[in-house]
Amino acid sequence: MRTTLAKIPTRTDYVEEVYKVLLNAISDGTLAPGVRITQEEIAEQLDVSRSPVLQALRLLKKDGFIQDAPGRGVQVAPLDTEWIAKIYEVRGALDALAAQLAARRRARIDPALLENGRRIAHDDDVNAMIDADMAFHSAIYQAAGNDLIAQSAQLHWAHLRRVMGAVLQTSSQRSTVWQEHQAIAEAIASGDADKAALMVDEHTRRASANLTARLRESLRTDAVAQAAASAKAA
Repeated sequence: MRTTLAKIPTRTDYVEEVYKVLLNAISDGTLAPGVRITQEEIAEQLDVSRSPVLQALRLLKKDGFIQDAPGRGVQVAPLDTEWIAKIYEVRGALDALAAQLAARRRARIDPALLENGRRIAHDDDVNAMIDADMAFHSAIYQAAGNDLIAQSAQLHWAHLRRVMGAVLQTSSQRSTVWQEHQAIAEAIASGDADKAALMVDEHTRRASANLTARLRESLRTDAVAQAAASAKAA
């Protein structure tokens, strides 16, 4: 595993902290799909014992973020295009409903969230971008006045975080995302429920299509590289 992870300071729940650190690393691409992970190396880099690392890895495996590696050990699971499409279908439905309800209330999304998001979009901290993105959508959930929307979205939070990370790793998408967020916030504030819901739906569909296209291109590139390596070896 060719990466460096920051040590974890003293905490009461090391398992939760190790889980968060590894999930962030998977989300921002520090731990790329296919990278092998060993308990010993993670424990050494995070300055914790192997026990919480083992438990965190078990949780990550159960949640679908890592999988058994060929031979022995575990590796970061690939991003599956079908799974991503399903995640975006759920997210799109929840976000569209939230935007519609928020617009009926003529809710005003805090401009500071938008300003912060645009500022962070020019940096290289993908996890900060993910946090800003989720803060914006969480604000819409709260503005909708239906707690069940936020609770339902929370069920898919970890996977949404990884998917968002994959989208935001492409610099060309970062400013576009916040332009769309600004337009959605304005539609909500104007009270146009139908427009707000439609804009959120289009926003979600574009993100899903962009990521799916990127993954397919990556798979094609990997296949070509593997074929070239095999031909050279022969």
